[in-house]
Amino acid sequence: MTDSPSSSLPWYQRIGPGLITACVVIGPGSIMTSSIVGANEGYSKLWIVLVSVAFMLVYMTLGAKLGAVANTSPGNLIRQKAGSWLAILVGCSVFFISAAFQSGNNLGVAAAFEAFVESKTLVACLVVAFNLLAICFLFAFRNLYRVLERLMMAFVGLMLISFAINLVALRPNLIELAQGFIPSLGTTHSDATPKDTLDSLIALLGLIGTTFVITAAFYQAYLVRQKGWDQKEVRNGILDARIGAVIMTLITVMLMSTAAAGLYNGSVVKLANPVQVAEALEPTFGTFGKVIFCLGLFSAAFSSFLINSMIGGFIVSDCLGMGSDPHDRAPRVMTTIALLTGMTIALAALILDFDRTPTIIAAQAVTVVGAPLVAGVLFWLASSKDVMGSFAAKGFTKVFAGLGLILLLAMAGNTAINTLPAKIEQYLDRQPATVNEGATTLPNGIPATD
Repeated sequence: MTDSPSSSLPWYQRIGPGLITACVVIGPGSIMTSSIVGANEGYSKLWIVLVSVAFMLVYMTLGAKLGAVANTSPGNLIRQKAGSWLAILVGCSVFFISAAFQSGNNLGVAAAFEAFVESKTLVACLVVAFNLLAICFLFAFRNLYRVLERLMMAFVGLMLISFAINLVALRPNLIELAQGFIPSLGTTHSDATPKDTLDSLIALLGLIGTTFVITAAFYQAYLVRQKGWDQKEVRNGILDARIGAVIMTLITVMLMSTAAAGLYNGSVVKLANPVQVAEALEPTFGTFGKVIFCLGLFSAAFSSFLINSMIGGFIVSDCLGMGSDPHDRAPRVMTTIALLTGMTIALAALILDFDRTPTIIAAQAVTVVGAPLVAGVLFWLASSKDVMGSFAAKGFTKVFAGLGLILLLAMAGNTAINTLPAKIEQYLDRQPATVNEGATTLPNGIPATD
């Protein structure tokens, strides 16, 4: 185990896991969805961010407590309490989701380079280089967690600075921004068609999906164990989760407000990829704004790119009984497989115009089962007194976590009933993809669960 910080240390020395979780939540999908909602709804849907982060915070706290209090890893706990079948189902579901959606993170990194590099071949080479860099990172450091924490702190700093510069330069209307935290439904643009209204509602579901990422909350338990926290550090775990939630809120609010201030005009705004946000803002304050925005995009894409693959690799390794410690070889190997799978799909899409629809359909189908399953298992373990003792979830926490589980079930139902059939029909008809056709899929093939 690594650091065991004392509660007497300053708050900024008592965080880490929550910061890393914030990095995986703020990815290309999050940037895309936040920008779409801000460009089309102005500031009016900022309240959705607070609701989504509140649910994420509750499950991050459950994960942090589980990691600090339980005497073994989550995968071992599932095997002990329910049997290997459930552990295998959880592990494989998380791994498949992470590997399938990893291609979106690769495309997010590629999109940041395509804003400045015209050659597809060169962009593809850069994508390969970053995957190799990530793989080298996995095997080069013995104390993987410590290096990961410091790297993610740097990325969070870059995102906060770059997105804040863009927002300040646009001088948002602070009164309208504050009013955006008052709940309201429906679309705000005047020329909305019924399809536009449906797209608006789907984008809002996507915004929830990009913020309330249950696999990342579950992985919080692993990060806390890697940090070296135990029962004495539960308060640190709670503080850390809260700071991570604040960071998610700040970045998402800045992204939505930037799009609202620079792109919202009361009409429908179509965006095909994250870089188009930067290009649309370029006339307002020049090329400098585009460069700064793409720096933030790259930081978000690469941080999410790395942590997302680790979520799949470490959780499946643990659930298959192959180890979950960063010093173990199996979690790193499984993470490498997730990285290479995502890279291969992304390169095929970039170079060969490969249709990623079957991959997205499969990932969405697994998400329908996997997301509520992971939430249910985390809720169950964190509420179990024989696992958690006096730290077991109770009262308000259980009520709010239950509401979060219902929300995930509702979103899974929407995907199963509406999104998947439409996606399959569209694929069979070989029709081109449209903007915002699914709550978990974004334009340019970038998934909303990054």
